[in-house]
Amino acid sequence: MDNKGTSRRDFLRTSAVAGGALGLGITPGRVSGTTLLRAGGIADPIHQEGPPARKLRILVLGGTGFIGPHTVQYALDRGHEITLFNRGRSNTHLFAEVEKLVGDRNGDLESLRNRRWDVCFDNNASNIDWVEYSTEFLKDSVDRYHYVSSRSAYSDLSSVPMHANAPTFTYETAGVEPGAERLPYGLQKALCERQVQKVFPDTSTVFRPGLIIGPGDRTDRFTYWPVRINRGGEVLAPGDPSDPVQIIDVRDFTEWMVRVAENEYNGVFNCVGPANPRPMAQLLYGIRAVTTAETTFTWVPKPFLDDQGIRPYSHMPVWRPPEPGYEGFARFDLTPEVERGFTFRPLAVTAKETLDYHFSRPLEEQDPLRAGVTAEREAEVLAAWHGANR
Repeated sequence: MDNKGTSRRDFLRTSAVAGGALGLGITPGRVSGTTLLRAGGIADPIHQEGPPARKLRILVLGGTGFIGPHTVQYALDRGHEITLFNRGRSNTHLFAEVEKLVGDRNGDLESLRNRRWDVCFDNNASNIDWVEYSTEFLKDSVDRYHYVSSRSAYSDLSSVPMHANAPTFTYETAGVEPGAERLPYGLQKALCERQVQKVFPDTSTVFRPGLIIGPGDRTDRFTYWPVRINRGGEVLAPGDPSDPVQIIDVRDFTEWMVRVAENEYNGVFNCVGPANPRPMAQLLYGIRAVTTAETTFTWVPKPFLDDQGIRPYSHMPVWRPPEPGYEGFARFDLTPEVERGFTFRPLAVTAKETLDYHFSRPLEEQDPLRAGVTAEREAEVLAAWHGANR
């Protein structure tokens, strides 16, 4: 790695904050140059964005979970002023220099009263009551409201390619009566979007990410694959090698959100990647390239996996074959997003740093993984497949 552009001050700053940040998968670095220094020892190019036109006052609702710390760190590196609002119960050691306001979105926003911010990042709310409360409370306190929704808000994922104007869930299309005690996740996200757009009709931005991956992800929905491939041996590979995949590294997503705020882009954006869908085979072979494991892949068709009770996107994370109703699940047209500076770091970087993050976790968090199949179940399915094809 060429470190000539890294000053002693940058090095000391990185060293000082790395200990607390790496536990959440945050890798502090210089964002004003061409290289971001990462914990895994990999240097990768980042989006060539000049300094922001002005310093923003940013309110982050939450900010201590998965995407929050990445958002906050990048915004700080870009020179913005951050206020965190949450219950003050988790990861309170992060960002000691940042203003922290305590409250509860379930009825207590008083610490936000009589304040002013340029933009609010609402990073993870899926409860319509919370979003109704926060948008109404903040309508005269923030100029712009950025809401993180989900690809799950779409009621129809059959279009190829998918665009942001595809229909989202309503009570009717979700098959749910208004006033129901529990609402499906996709409907909740769609309702929250509409609430944000109602209160901030001209100054709202809705982000619809797919599966968010990378350092700090505790769901293991992508982590399963780097960990499994790193273990070596015969790997159960699902479906057709050409099945498309679109996911998004948490850094690519959160860094672009900050730049969208800087440029005051409005609208609805899909946040998956890469722009050209990656075949499942390319994903698995690309992950293998960052390991030294002796690995082979055995591709098992979906009908056989169905018979074995192996489900897409659950037992086989990331993978969702383009079967009827899901043809567009991983075929989003990202032209509007790319035109506005959305970029995607190499798969090798994400895979390597996901492995580094995984092995930095306490042993009890490493095994068992929260997604995928166990080694024993994988071996059973592979044995059944080989037995059926003798």
